[in-house]
Amino acid sequence: MRILVCISNVPDTTSKITFTNDNTVFNTNGVQYIINPYDEIALSKAVELAEGGKGTVTVINVGDASTEPTIRKALAIGADDAVRINAQPRDAWFVANQIAKYAKEQGFDLILTGRESIDFNGAQVAALLGELLNLPSVSIAKKLDIQGTEATIDREIEGGKEVLTVSLPVVVGTAEGVAEPKIPNMRGIMGARSKPLQVVEPIEVAELSSISKFESPAPRGAVKLVDEVDQLVQLLHNEAKVI
Repeated sequence: MRILVCISNVPDTTSKITFTNDNTVFNTNGVQYIINPYDEIALSKAVELAEGGKGTVTVINVGDASTEPTIRKALAIGADDAVRINAQPRDAWFVANQIAKYAKEQGFDLILTGRESIDFNGAQVAALLGELLNLPSVSIAKKLDIQGTEATIDREIEGGKEVLTVSLPVVVGTAEGVAEPKIPNMRGIMGARSKPLQVVEPIEVAELSSISKFESPAPRGAVKLVDEVDQLVQLLHNEAKVI
């Protein structure tokens, strides 16, 4: 089984987020980058599925050369090889088209993404890949099992879960529960240095959207501690005006 895992290079959640050029450009100075946590879950599941010679795992990332440390970490976790599309990931449509072009030429049995990236939280790439590749796409997967050429997927829906059976090939957007993220060991880290990393030039994709401005959340206000229920109700009614 050939598995493709799509990974994003995202700011660590502990990084301080600021913007430049009148809040139109994300300031990368001093920002540490990591594999998108949901993508790391997808990668861990792919490695599990491929263990024991049952398959191969390729990771793909759309980004410039600065993303290669993140890609090498994915190789250290257990991917066999990697592909970097040499372009800035300007939006989900652009990213999905780049990945779809490569995937079409390779014929993967299973394509995994995270449910969303933690920087823009768009949750679009898995669905767009399914459409571009004419494949079934299932997102917010909480459990994934493969038997032969069939996938059984537990999918999160409002108020419960949905259990689906889908024939391979399929695109799956994974969430918590599919697998536990793996920590690369020293052998994996050393081996990642020599694993293949192919750089592919991007295709032209029409620009359908652009970011006009970023805004930081409003600072948190002062906290009031109350001991009485009546006092809480009064504050919610008179000050917060939510009841």
